[in-house]
Amino acid sequence: MPTTYVTLVRHAQGFHNLTTINQQIPDPDLTPLGRQQCADLCAAFPHHEKITHLVSSPMRRTLYTCLLSFAPAAAAGKVITALPEIQEVSNLPCDIGSSPKRLAAEFEPEVVDLSRLTPDWTDKGPDSPWQPDMAKLEARSQAARRYLRDLGAKHAAETGGKEDAHIVAVTHGGILHFLAQDFDGMNFQYGTGWHNTEYRTYVFADPSGLDPEARLHETKASWRRRRSSSAAGLTETEQRELRAAVSSKIKEEFGGPTAKPAAE
Repeated sequence: MPTTYVTLVRHAQGFHNLTTINQQIPDPDLTPLGRQQCADLCAAFPHHEKITHLVSSPMRRTLYTCLLSFAPAAAAGKVITALPEIQEVSNLPCDIGSSPKRLAAEFEPEVVDLSRLTPDWTDKGPDSPWQPDMAKLEARSQAARRYLRDLGAKHAAETGGKEDAHIVAVTHGGILHFLAQDFDGMNFQYGTGWHNTEYRTYVFADPSGLDPEARLHETKASWRRRRSSSAAGLTETEQRELRAAVSSKIKEEFGGPTAKPAAE
């Protein structure tokens, strides 16, 4: 059975990362250092030739990180799918995206596929699925994982079950913890435990494709590359406790209900 590999990547440095006041910049661009970080990642990434799909949050800093960091795949004709489910968590101006019309004027359709965007994908109000609310964040993260799993299954079908899928998804530090269902290293000051242009590779925990949550499991090679083989991750109890702390922090900053504890 072919394997679907999902490499999750945090975007390079944006202008909103420089100072708190810059968080008021709507949908900010990458800094010069951020563009250099993309060049460094492009030079260091060992699996460009294996990439079968490029996926990105529709925000400009993630789209440019994807284009620059995975330029060989883009040059080979891999179109970037803009996936609204993996946009960033908060409702600060820096974390609210641009209209589909503006993005269409900036990115050619043969480079970025914007077809999954609706006009209200930038609405993070209380009646929106994009509101920074714990239950909604987990729901859209689950939807994103299932979308990525479906991409892998489609690739397997198209290749007669002969080729693995290698999906790269470029997104944001906050939502990455929800996508991976892993709050290890979470830094509340910065809103993430991921560094700019950090990448980690996962497979689906249930290779049958029947898991409704489409849970991901980090590969041993990815874990060793960033932590060392002797390091231990959080236990399930520690993950639940940290998730509860994240839920309280989201309620404190954005309002809304605190999520119920995850089932054991």
